[in-house]
Amino acid sequence: MDSVLVGSFPKPSPFSIGGSLWRSQACDKNYYASSYAPTASWHKRKIEKEHNFLRFRQLSLNHQYKGVKGGSICQELCRKYVVKAASEHSFESESGAFDPKSIWVSVKDSLDAFYRFSRPHTVIGTALSIISVSLLAVEKVSDLSPLFFIAVMKAVLAALFMNIYIVGLNQLSDVEIDKINKPYLPLASGEYSFRTGVAIVASFSILSFWLGWVVGSWPLFWALSVSFVLGTVYSINVPFLRWKRFAVLAAMCILVVRAVIVQLAFFLHMQIYVYKRPVVFSRPLIFATAFMSFFSVVIALFKDIPDIEGDKIFGIQSFSVRLGQKKVFWICVALLEMAYGVALLTGAASPSLWSKIVTGLGHAVLASVLWYHAKSVDFKSKASITSFYMFIWKLFYAEYLLIPLVR
Repeated sequence: MDSVLVGSFPKPSPFSIGGSLWRSQACDKNYYASSYAPTASWHKRKIEKEHNFLRFRQLSLNHQYKGVKGGSICQELCRKYVVKAASEHSFESESGAFDPKSIWVSVKDSLDAFYRFSRPHTVIGTALSIISVSLLAVEKVSDLSPLFFIAVMKAVLAALFMNIYIVGLNQLSDVEIDKINKPYLPLASGEYSFRTGVAIVASFSILSFWLGWVVGSWPLFWALSVSFVLGTVYSINVPFLRWKRFAVLAAMCILVVRAVIVQLAFFLHMQIYVYKRPVVFSRPLIFATAFMSFFSVVIALFKDIPDIEGDKIFGIQSFSVRLGQKKVFWICVALLEMAYGVALLTGAASPSLWSKIVTGLGHAVLASVLWYHAKSVDFKSKASITSFYMFIWKLFYAEYLLIPLVR
């Protein structure tokens, strides 16, 4: 009897069933691909849509199998599928909200963005320069006391806060230029909003001055103040300022901060504030100031070589725009080689044998490595020029490792 009843109903074509199932799977796939917003309301709406879709499928199948127990089976399958989908999506929603892996990824991305925003090569240079110059004030082993290390730590921290203010303000002023020259920076890429950049810059400038005031060292406070003023007039886009537009003024800002303020102010911070000694401009201090004057000019000139494209568009009259990349490049290399030559003569004139050997050999090696790398630069490749600029910063770091050994 059952067979008769079944035979009296039209049998569904396997192609129609297969096609229906294929279309439902494709619909499901497209639906999942077009939605990505892991919130509770999103899951709820998605479950309701799937439930309505399944009810439509159920009615369609019921129409084909009406009066047959297959219809009840289909109903049961649909109910089970909806319940299962609801439970799975609920689990996904809860697990997504408390997934430690997603939290770690978010934290990692935030740290990476701040790392790029802080311009780490300048941060490293600032920290190394302050530590190196502070060591010039050490006259005997007993000077390396806990008081020395605490004073150095305070100075480095205050200076790093100011460094982040300066590089951050430069990025705020150069968002459109950086979209061409440095699209990987957080403001240029859109990872940071302009308001976020302002908040970071303002916070770090306040922290820097606050720490300098709390420490109570006038050389440190004046170093922060001069750096703040020159960093501001260098970048901020208001009438009569934004000195980075003018090659000579831009180079002067960098030279004063990197060559004069860092050497003298932080040496006096240790000499006066920590050791309570009279002001003495020693031979190593004079050498450090003179050498870093050369180096600061090189950094001021070279930093614009990779950025010539954006500078031309926005009217920044750097030496690279005026003279051309290749000519400025070799001027920078020549200035550094001259500085290394002076350093070799200074080391040879040292009364200390170990200082003669270490500083002489060290500067000879650095001069040779510089020349070797300079000859391999491809001026048609921005990546090659930028890589060499980062190499110059490594030479900058290496010099601050040698400066305390000049005696």
